[in-house]
Amino acid sequence: MSDTPVRPGRPTVRKLPQLPSAVRGLAPAPALRLSRPSDTWFKPALSVVVASAVPHLTLLAIGRLDLIVYTMAGSLCALYGHGLPYARRARAVAGVVLGMAAGLAVSLVTASLTGSTAVLIAVGALLAAVQKVLCDATRIGPPGHVIFTFVSSAALFAPQRLGQIPGHLALTLGAGAFAWLVALAPALVRREGPERRAVARALEAAAVCAADPGSRNRDAADPGPRHRDAADPGPRHRHAAAAAVHAAWQCLLASGRATPVRRSLERLVVHAEEAFVAPGPGPGAGAADPERLRAWAARTRGRGPVPTPPPAPGTADELYGIDAERAVLRAREGRRAARRALLRRLGPGSPLLPVAVRTLIGCALAGYLCAALGVGRPYWAIVTAASLYQANLTLSWNRTLQRTLGNLLGVLVFAAVLPVSRISPLALVCCCLFFGFAAEALITRNYWLGSVAVTPMALLVLEFGGAHPAGELIGDRVLDTVLGAATGFLAATLVTNRRATGRVEQALDATDRARAAAERTVADPAAAPTERDRARRALTASLVELREAGDTAAGEWWQRALPEQRLLAAERAGHRTLAATAPRRGPTAHAPSIGAE
Repeated sequence: MSDTPVRPGRPTVRKLPQLPSAVRGLAPAPALRLSRPSDTWFKPALSVVVASAVPHLTLLAIGRLDLIVYTMAGSLCALYGHGLPYARRARAVAGVVLGMAAGLAVSLVTASLTGSTAVLIAVGALLAAVQKVLCDATRIGPPGHVIFTFVSSAALFAPQRLGQIPGHLALTLGAGAFAWLVALAPALVRREGPERRAVARALEAAAVCAADPGSRNRDAADPGPRHRDAADPGPRHRHAAAAAVHAAWQCLLASGRATPVRRSLERLVVHAEEAFVAPGPGPGAGAADPERLRAWAARTRGRGPVPTPPPAPGTADELYGIDAERAVLRAREGRRAARRALLRRLGPGSPLLPVAVRTLIGCALAGYLCAALGVGRPYWAIVTAASLYQANLTLSWNRTLQRTLGNLLGVLVFAAVLPVSRISPLALVCCCLFFGFAAEALITRNYWLGSVAVTPMALLVLEFGGAHPAGELIGDRVLDTVLGAATGFLAATLVTNRRATGRVEQALDATDRARAAAERTVADPAAAPTERDRARRALTASLVELREAGDTAAGEWWQRALPEQRLLAAERAGHRTLAATAPRRGPTAHAPSIGAE
């Protein structure tokens, strides 16, 4: 990608010689490299096992294992919302259950009204595109749309009669209600658990930033957003800290009424924020001491009392409160603003539209191609194609590699465990529960590793309706995986996303407005503390959105050149403004002025 400045009003088109630099970003090794597991990997893993075990064993006891596909649709809802505070998680998981039931209802009605494979594939592709857009727009988080598409696509090709649909949907809603209880059960033991984990992550990210004394001062020689992070980890640490602090504030805002624990968590986030907006010269720099931040993070993440940090000099306790902002968000106008923001993400100018078109075309092509080749279960190809589509083409290529490798290895695992699963119905149930746990335990290391467990679980679900020839299942799954991945990625390359650059430009304008508002409140001695805090958090949010938009656009092909110089200047100016807010919380003489170059 070129680093040449782009003149305003004269958008340039990416030249072909720039393509090799993009192709170099598609190397398979980084896509398949294992990472550290998530700090909460066991939560969705245990939740889905508990939420699935009760319906599975109940159906086993009454001899109706053929109905597991409907209860599983509700049980899988327990995978969602584990990063949300419980007040918001209750609403989010309830929405997931209703969305799952709605998609299943469309599939069951369609399956009962027609046996045309062409119609079923078209409906499956359309559902996959709608589910992708809704999950991205609502930012429900992992596992995203893939679970919805898996359930609705499989139901399209299951024999169905109209009279059976109410009972099957009742099973889904009943299992979903139990999954909702499982997702919220930890609140009885640790009410502020999600908030504590979010704040601990912010403190840990701030500690990394504070430990790098040059993270704030090396911008002057910064060559550009993409090259900068590879050559110099300082800006990357700073942006990671900004994202973690923003996520912690959002978690606290959504957590409900203030409690003493949440008050202490707010104070900790303020100290984490100070560490990344105005990092000290090294260890021992007061609130920016990385060792102190790490110690606070460990105690915050633990089960003991939340540490109570000292108030920053010259700052009243109420400055840390976010009750006023929380009240604004919960008021009628705040809820209306949230709905308007959601509608903008779904509107005609949404950057999600090209991704929806990719999903629709890719899933349809994969399904029709497999049907033309005589594959009996084209929904596997639909799900494979749907799972590939990520924020940009580079990430979609990575997911293509991961999905293909994981599914092919998973087929081998299925062949090994199939004899064990056929020992008895109880053995089949236990195998499914085991692979459900393993999938969530491994998928945070890398998607391909989780797919090694997901594939045998999906194949074993077919055994609940009766035994199938192993060779047929394995052959169909291999063919569906290869064809689905190939056609899905082909659709991603053919459907360009030129709106990615437009999203960057919109994020730049939003960042400029947020920075100007923050500067006005900082310069106004009469501004209320809550107004200053709100302006500062709005600026942090805009910088996080700007970085996300820039990273997304950098991974897209065949689009207008990015305004990299303007993006870099906006990030520098935004972080300088954040640094200029630090003196009011304590002595930070090293913080640059807002207009400093």
